[in-house]
Amino acid sequence: MTLFLLSSIFWLVLSSAAILRSDGDDKTRSIAPKVVIISMFKRESDVWYGIPEFNLLARNITVPGLLPLFPDVHCTSDGSVCQLTTGEGEINAATTITSFVHSPSFNLAETYFMIAGIAGVNPKFATTGSVTFARYAVQVTLQYEFDARDKPADFPTGYVPQGSRRPDEYPGKLYGTEVFEVNDALRKLAVGFAKQAKLNDTVAAQQYRANYKTNPSFIRGAEGPSVVECDTATGDTYWSGTLLSEAFENTTTLLTNGTGVYCTAQQEDNATLESLMRAAKVGLVDFSRIIIMRIGSDFDRGFPGQSAAANLFGSAGGRIPSNMNIHLAGVKVIQGIINHWNGKFAKGVKPTNYIGDIWGSLGGNPDFGPGSIFGGQKPVPKSFGVQNAKSPRRSF
Repeated sequence: MTLFLLSSIFWLVLSSAAILRSDGDDKTRSIAPKVVIISMFKRESDVWYGIPEFNLLARNITVPGLLPLFPDVHCTSDGSVCQLTTGEGEINAATTITSFVHSPSFNLAETYFMIAGIAGVNPKFATTGSVTFARYAVQVTLQYEFDARDKPADFPTGYVPQGSRRPDEYPGKLYGTEVFEVNDALRKLAVGFAKQAKLNDTVAAQQYRANYKTNPSFIRGAEGPSVVECDTATGDTYWSGTLLSEAFENTTTLLTNGTGVYCTAQQEDNATLESLMRAAKVGLVDFSRIIIMRIGSDFDRGFPGQSAAANLFGSAGGRIPSNMNIHLAGVKVIQGIINHWNGKFAKGVKPTNYIGDIWGSLGGNPDFGPGSIFGGQKPVPKSFGVQNAKSPRRSF
């Protein structure tokens, strides 16, 4: 019994030491960041290291459950700003954020989270290097799918919402992660801060964009980078081409009851938001303190006369401006929050719109979809039957 007890204590101490590693600094038990930057991969995270505004490598805290490639959360010496990298794709994003929000090393109850990454961009609304801020994140590939060669002849796409029979029908079956809405009042403040930045652009990006001028619908895609309010589409599929892009434009419009405007495509945000929402339900985070910032790095469809393959495998010249503008615009948002913390942000920015998921899991009634499945109330944990009996279900 004694040997077992001593062994247990040894492993507990060893595990605690691993959790609390901070390059010789053990002051990590109660880090309460004002802002956490969420990056998805190395290119996005590297832009924050070695910058003049603050040093994110002053404290490095290993958190169990993070992706082995990016095992640490990086913070300034005072802990006011931290950054982590989730890894790409929905599974990596969900597991990383879930591990982070449950880490005993952090108190995130009053933290602002800024998703700060690159994305494919819709030339109807923005261009490479443009900094976009979303109100809605829509999980566009969570659908039935036909190979385009097998789809019914009168279907414009092989994607069909689950539980429905046609691409233009609202889903008859919802998983709960299809749409998230974040704080629009906070988004507008972030947009105002970001507009103070002088955005980066390159000759290569300018020359490539010029190809989009011949289509009047793509005028914004041919212009230089700007700060834009528009929405983001999530899917593990990295798509290219007009047909898929237009299909997902329609999905965004359908799932948000005509309110959402699809302008960027990425692979993580609904997963990140689901993890944050579940943490908010138990008081670990505040869902009203989330900013979704995505910067256009490439186009989701080609310019007139360009094939979908050429668009996917070619270079739009957007790599440099998109990387640079993550920092240039993002740091203005962070500074705005930090500099106005006592006067505005400590108490929170009151939402003027619904915030949460398509089910109403945090209370309130979504202004999209069929409405709250909880009657507009904040649900008490229990078992809810949400399976639509008439929906086809696969058997394995």
